[in-house]
Amino acid sequence: MVAPGPVVALNRAVVVAEVDGPAAALALVDDLDLDGYYLFHAIRADLLRRLGREPEAALAYQAAIDRTQNAAERDFLTRSREGLGNLPRGGQ
Repeated sequence: MVAPGPVVALNRAVVVAEVDGPAAALALVDDLDLDGYYLFHAIRADLLRRLGREPEAALAYQAAIDRTQNAAERDFLTRSREGLGNLPRGGQ
């Protein structure tokens, strides 16, 4: 049997977030090697936001924005980032 790839593991982490909470899911996400995949950063940003770790979430949203080529996704991620209450200084 072939082991599931990292994108499948990322999808599983989304389910874990709903069942066991964002902290359990973030632990799974942080073990994945998907730095170049914008959805990795978008999911990580949402989990961090849900945990109240807004400065880290802002950085993860920015990483997702920097990696997507889709204008609609970039706009959504930008709005999500701007909706955070505690952005790090310097807009990053």
